[in-house]
Amino acid sequence: MGEDVVPSFYYVAMDFGGHGLSSHYSPGLPYYHLNFVSEIRRVVAGGSVGGMFSCIFPEMVDKLILLDSVPFFLDCNEIENFLIYKRNLIEHTLQMERLPKKPSSVISREEMLHRFLQNNSQMNECGELLLQRGTTQVATGLTLNRDRRITLLEYAFDFISREQFEHYITKLQAHTLLIKANQGYDGVRRQNAANKETLGFMIDKLKSVLKERFQFVEVPGTHYVHMSHPHHVASIISSFLQSRDRIPAQP
Repeated sequence: MGEDVVPSFYYVAMDFGGHGLSSHYSPGLPYYHLNFVSEIRRVVAGGSVGGMFSCIFPEMVDKLILLDSVPFFLDCNEIENFLIYKRNLIEHTLQMERLPKKPSSVISREEMLHRFLQNNSQMNECGELLLQRGTTQVATGLTLNRDRRITLLEYAFDFISREQFEHYITKLQAHTLLIKANQGYDGVRRQNAANKETLGFMIDKLKSVLKERFQFVEVPGTHYVHMSHPHHVASIISSFLQSRDRIPAQP
């Protein structure tokens, strides 16, 4: 999408720890969602983690773009399971670390792409792009870059209640753009993807709290629309970035 957006800005594509080209966490360190916020603090804000970052460090963010994502993970029906998620994350991490050390599996490009598409049906038009950062080329094929401890990432999500969501977004100072793909995800878990109630609640609250600082746009495409059809979102993002609205200087 880089060549389609306004060139006068400097863009940074981050790989969080354990992902893509970034190094893995040391043994004993689970992958918590808040860790990724800390990593952004070193670089820039954006994506779903960027929403939390923009509330924790509001003075650092002029504009927040949420691309088929939301500022926080809201799961009202399962909030009572919060401690279970945290326990499962720790136990899963330790279980993965106890497995015998062995060389990374080498898989052909065709087989790797097939596995990606099998587990993520929405990626059929951009699997090759994900392979570029998600794998490393070796003599006989590809190896996965992602830390194998990150297989149940939902355990690392910080789920919050509706009341917490309403309070947290009052801290946002940034002008916020939420681009929703009409075939994207409506829930954190894919089995809840058709549940639009939670997403609708968050959009309504963002409109109510941020008022003219919030913009919502729906585009055709899947969760990966920015890779499969970048022209659907590039002009929207460029216009948003070039608008003159900025945060007033803080006293």
